[in-house]
Amino acid sequence: MIASKDNSQIKHIKQLKQKKYRDEYKEYIVEGIKIVEEAIEEKENIILIVICQELLKKQINTYDYKVEFVNKNIFEMISDTITPQGILAVVKEKEAIKISSNVLFALDDIQDPGNMGTIIRTLDAAGIEDLIISKESADIYNPKVTRSTMGAIYRLNVVRTDLLSKLKELQRDGYKIVVTSLATNKNHYDINFDEKTIIVIGNEAKGVSQEIMEIADVKVKIPMLGKSESLNAAMATGILAYEYVRKLVNN
Repeated sequence: MIASKDNSQIKHIKQLKQKKYRDEYKEYIVEGIKIVEEAIEEKENIILIVICQELLKKQINTYDYKVEFVNKNIFEMISDTITPQGILAVVKEKEAIKISSNVLFALDDIQDPGNMGTIIRTLDAAGIEDLIISKESADIYNPKVTRSTMGAIYRLNVVRTDLLSKLKELQRDGYKIVVTSLATNKNHYDINFDEKTIIVIGNEAKGVSQEIMEIADVKVKIPMLGKSESLNAAMATGILAYEYVRKLVNN
């Protein structure tokens, strides 16, 4: 059992709390019983599982993986939660694959990790397989993001890139760029999901950037009958994603 904070593996896990080290090692941390079980079920590249038997309330089959046991003090030190469940895993990042879906979403400078995690989880629930995010968006491997995805992080193909350039490239390949805007009479019910479509969700405060607005093929708004003029980015994503689901199941 590891009982020293100076242990090399413990130091490495603590490093992975910082984005620069996640980027350097291409590894990230997932914490909690459900998300570790999901990683095992999805056959993710798990490098190490860390268990504190004092805290863990459920037995998990970890026989195929390298496991280290730590005491309560060490686990609480490396944990990112207020009430740790006693298990975390270090996972290797997956390489993004070529975009193949006819309908996908893109995130333009989404900053809040909670929004990012909720968006990923929502898109997975809606059957969306590809997500493009701008380089300036929140890190999808931030512990708060991975935790709030509830395992959806393993199933979505996420491409982090120069968003404007990527959208122009996909536009040349026949995709229609759809953005939300108040300056239109069209609403989200008018989106034609029979076409190759990319729906862009804008920054929480500024919305979709002007550069992307200028190349958009379609502008839509989500009808709002109350006095609020905008919705939370994750909420807007859910409404648009489930309009796609509604049309899909009704066809």
